[in-house]
Amino acid sequence: MAQRAGEDNYPPYNIERLDEDRYQISLAVAGFSPEEIFVTAEHNVVTIEGRKAANTGREFLYQGISGRHFRRQFSLADYVQVKSASFDNGLLTIDLLREIPEAMKPRRIAIAGAPAGNVQQLEGRAA
Repeated sequence: MAQRAGEDNYPPYNIERLDEDRYQISLAVAGFSPEEIFVTAEHNVVTIEGRKAANTGREFLYQGISGRHFRRQFSLADYVQVKSASFDNGLLTIDLLREIPEAMKPRRIAIAGAPAGNVQQLEGRAA
């Protein structure tokens, strides 16, 4: 089956960096209810799926709000986890948080035998 133009851009979304370790994905899912949207996080991938309920029997002359099924996947960086998801006025918001384990964070190693003020003296001379 041929892919329709613009189909890979549905639904529209934004990815925003809130601070150094917090991110937010927002999807415009007008026409869907929270019960018709499914968010799944596994490994380093978050998947958002929208499945409309069966046809209500209503007949539209023009339907400007799309109601087709969709599936969007986002790859997450290491140590990024989905913390929450909320739905408000047709906007799905997914909050992400990067939590690096203490063992993986960079740390300063003291050099044995070097005076404590040695580092400051070297920095002062280089400037």
